[in-house]
Amino acid sequence: MTKSKRSEIKQRRAQRRQKERQVVFLVVAGAVLLLIAIIVGSSLFQNSQPIAEITPITPLERPNAQGTAMGNPDAPVRIDVFEDFQCPACQYFTQNVELQVMNELVATGQVYYVFRHYPFLDDSSATKESDQAANASLCAADQGRFWDYHDLLYTNWNGENEGSFNDRRLVAFAEELKLDMSPFNDCFKANSHKSQINQDIQDALRMGISGTPSVFVNGKIVSPSQVPSFEDIKAAVDAAVAGE
Repeated sequence: MTKSKRSEIKQRRAQRRQKERQVVFLVVAGAVLLLIAIIVGSSLFQNSQPIAEITPITPLERPNAQGTAMGNPDAPVRIDVFEDFQCPACQYFTQNVELQVMNELVATGQVYYVFRHYPFLDDSSATKESDQAANASLCAADQGRFWDYHDLLYTNWNGENEGSFNDRRLVAFAEELKLDMSPFNDCFKANSHKSQINQDIQDALRMGISGTPSVFVNGKIVSPSQVPSFEDIKAAVDAAVAGE
């Protein structure tokens, strides 16, 4: 093989490698641009979503409400309830069973009741309505209004990942409650309570939760295969008090 032939082969190989690098670069650049477009598009979609009408609530008087909990921290029984604000069964539980638990068990000093976040219904959605609702609720908690915001969310929920909890609407809920909007907005945009939400999620996974609402009485799950009734919870509380 002549020197000129070898030089020609080397040159063709170099050109091929360069073309391959260019193809790889274009593929990677295209993927990055696509990801940016998805993120920007999701943000624009959120910002363009309508606020729509908001159904107001009448704030309830909750016994010794502190953050995401209510009742006496030294009560003999602790109830932990893991929920997703987009969960229809959680909405039913909150508007029916929880009220009876609050009035008959928490207000009487028997139970310390703690809301825990398990936002999972938006795992395959770009809009992250469950995550953002959890985020907003804890920003409201900073101003002592978690439970009011919690009630407003469930009152105004109308379907999974359909815009009930888009970002503009979550901010409008805070305005409806007349929160101090400057710290709320700062908290909401920064997702300031992400670590608390993640801790709840890790606790939920450790405790074997597969759905919501999941109710635990002194660490023991109540009716894992169905939404617990008040009678189910009362029986579990009585058993816990009796040391069973």
